[in-house]
Amino acid sequence: MSRIKTAGRSLVELLLTLAISLLPVGTGLMILSYQQDKKLDETARISINEAIYSVDLALDRIHASASTAMMLAGTACERAQTQLLDQVAKAPHLRSLALTVDRRTDCSTLNMPFPVQQVFPDARSQFRLVLDPAATLDAMLLAYQLSEKNLGVITTSYGVLLRNELRAFQTGLTLLLEFEDSYIWADGDSRDPTRPSQVEFFKTGVSDKYGYTVKAGYEQGYSARETRQTMKQLFPSLALVGIITGSITYWGLFRQRNQRVRSAASKG
Repeated sequence: MSRIKTAGRSLVELLLTLAISLLPVGTGLMILSYQQDKKLDETARISINEAIYSVDLALDRIHASASTAMMLAGTACERAQTQLLDQVAKAPHLRSLALTVDRRTDCSTLNMPFPVQQVFPDARSQFRLVLDPAATLDAMLLAYQLSEKNLGVITTSYGVLLRNELRAFQTGLTLLLEFEDSYIWADGDSRDPTRPSQVEFFKTGVSDKYGYTVKAGYEQGYSARETRQTMKQLFPSLALVGIITGSITYWGLFRQRNQRVRSAASKG
């Protein structure tokens, strides 16, 4: 009976030691997963605000160029075109400038690839994404309209201007800019058959200044991959902590057992 009790006590001590050894490992992995998800959620939230700030600055440059060109609105094209061409040549963010009267093109540095009324439903419309039918690569253009009474300016820029802003975010996060029913992201735009996956930690924000929408999120499975990768790096350290904790526990139990044995022997 004594041997059975001793064996049973030893088994309990072994299981207790194993449980205590696994406790820091399990707890560490749970905390790691929580912190990883919290980090991704926070990155998505912050990136929305940073993207709006960054894109607004890029659009501010376009607005400033349009404001400068507006001073030529109503001027004869023979006089205005040279100055418009010079302005485009000095501004790498511009593809073209056009002056309009009653929402019809009056003077332009390039033939406009679209009718003004087709892209801008009214004089208050601002930025729109449009396809350049003349481009061999079907380039996406960013069009901007600035109006004062019956006069106006239309600017066009290549979509790469926006893509460069989005590519600055090297976080694994997918950022998408939406202008009305068209959108653009770092590796594609509205011409793609499907939108990029943004299902994990999805966030959205709207520019107060220009009205476009920024959508941010991670593709399906991104969080799990990041967590597995981090676990691979930290698991050896957690396992070592578990082994040390288990060893200390087992040594303590071993000492208690020896003390009980010596106590029983002295009483006998």
